[in-house]
Amino acid sequence: MVDDLDDPRRREPSFVLGERDMLEAWLEYHRTTLLLKCEGLTDAERKSRPVSTSKLSLHGLVRHMAEVERGWFRCTLLSESDAPPIWYDPAVEDSELVPLGGAEWQADLEAWRAECEASRSVAAMHPLDATGPRHGEPCSLRWIYVHMIEEYARHNGHADLIRELIDGNVGC
Repeated sequence: MVDDLDDPRRREPSFVLGERDMLEAWLEYHRTTLLLKCEGLTDAERKSRPVSTSKLSLHGLVRHMAEVERGWFRCTLLSESDAPPIWYDPAVEDSELVPLGGAEWQADLEAWRAECEASRSVAAMHPLDATGPRHGEPCSLRWIYVHMIEEYARHNGHADLIRELIDGNVGC
């Protein structure tokens, strides 16, 4: 049996909430989970890629999720097609994930936090049925919330495995 992460910043949502409150609470739960998986490690450990066939690291996952936050809330919901990516380089595949040699954890963490805050602000201004364009099709805020929960949940599974391989720390 794996113990659950126990931290007052991370709360599982109530079983009975309205739709929007439920979606927002689960997204916050998963944002906090990713943060907790990264805490208590050195920069080298956060940048390490313990699965040799993967480009994933904890540091890279935080950068990736900052780009994902920006992409869905700003580029899609707000239709900011000119919102520049943070780390994307068309010459480097998965450029938010690698290379990380010169990446600074504190600056990248703050960029992720800023994108999360921007996402919260953008979402607060719109009803769940509000849409923005995604590949020429309307995409609702409701869909964005569900996708973001799925995206964080999937990557938190990666983060859990990476963290266990780094220092043996486990927990969901």
